[in-house]
Amino acid sequence: MSIVQDPVAQGVRSFESADFRRAMGQFASGVVVVTTETEGEVHGMTANAFMSGSLEPPLVIVSVACKARLHEKINASGVFGVSILAQEQRWASNHFAGKPSPDLQPQFVALGGVHVLDGSKVAIATHVRHSYPCGDHTLFVGEVTDIRFPAEPADPLLYHCGQYGKFGHEN
Repeated sequence: MSIVQDPVAQGVRSFESADFRRAMGQFASGVVVVTTETEGEVHGMTANAFMSGSLEPPLVIVSVACKARLHEKINASGVFGVSILAQEQRWASNHFAGKPSPDLQPQFVALGGVHVLDGSKVAIATHVRHSYPCGDHTLFVGEVTDIRFPAEPADPLLYHCGQYGKFGHEN
């Protein structure tokens, strides 16, 4: 009888980090801008690793790379905002991903004492309730303190396979 060795149990992977990134890119998601304020300055980053965590109490979760500048700023401030982007806010996603447009500058508004992107599809203010190390990222769990909806509904900005996409509405 032969015993098959489990490579995962031995700490051996059959794929590279780039393969894992490409596989995770197959999951379509919305796009958000996560913001916080330290020393009177608003800081933000684009993310798609965002989800609801609980209805009672209302919690949301964002995953932030430990090497991201925003990581230390959320730790310092103890709060973060989440701005869910609409289709026409691709420019904002690019801006906070390090590709700013000289013609478009983000504007912020205060929501429950937290700065969020003005004009976003939905804006959420939180205070950090928990943070959990997760490999090279930290999962920040924020308790929602305020929510703002826009006056007019808008289609979401979607991300899939490294590209922006649109919602295909069926009639």
